[in-house]
Amino acid sequence: MPNGPWDIGVPVLGVAAWSGTGKTTLLVAVLPLLRQRGLRVGLLKQSHHAIEVDTPGKDSYELRAAGASPVLVASPVRWAMMGETPTGADPGLGDLLARFDPGEVDLILVEGFKHEAFPKLELYRSALGRPPLYPQDPHVVAVATDGPLDPHPQVPVLDLGRPEEVADFIATYAARHRP
Repeated sequence: MPNGPWDIGVPVLGVAAWSGTGKTTLLVAVLPLLRQRGLRVGLLKQSHHAIEVDTPGKDSYELRAAGASPVLVASPVRWAMMGETPTGADPGLGDLLARFDPGEVDLILVEGFKHEAFPKLELYRSALGRPPLYPQDPHVVAVATDGPLDPHPQVPVLDLGRPEEVADFIATYAARHRP
């Protein structure tokens, strides 16, 4: 792959931060703003927990528990595919991104994978007492924060409390990085 595992034919941008910074809260505010700009946004969310998206007793759960993998469930309003990770290891970023259809999205936002080498928007809150990622991570392309940064990064600094500003940055990033 010419640029890395994230080079799948559509722009990919991570939203990276320490737990408790507000990644999901910001994304919930920014996603409608991106949709208003006409962007079709896919989202990949990393979880470190054994997620269960199906309900015991439902046919799809029972079929997966019986050994089918993957299981695709479809209805007139949505569909979902569930598969197993038999190794017990975190799936790779490239493998997960490859599951997106580049014809159906204009941008993929990735929540998590903060230690992976791919373009990221860092969210930073000094009150959490955790170090910022940008001084050591050359893949941070902007920082959204709620206060001053020291040292000042060499990338754009956004106001974490202004979702419109963050959406503007993401939309511009997506437009600049379309193949």
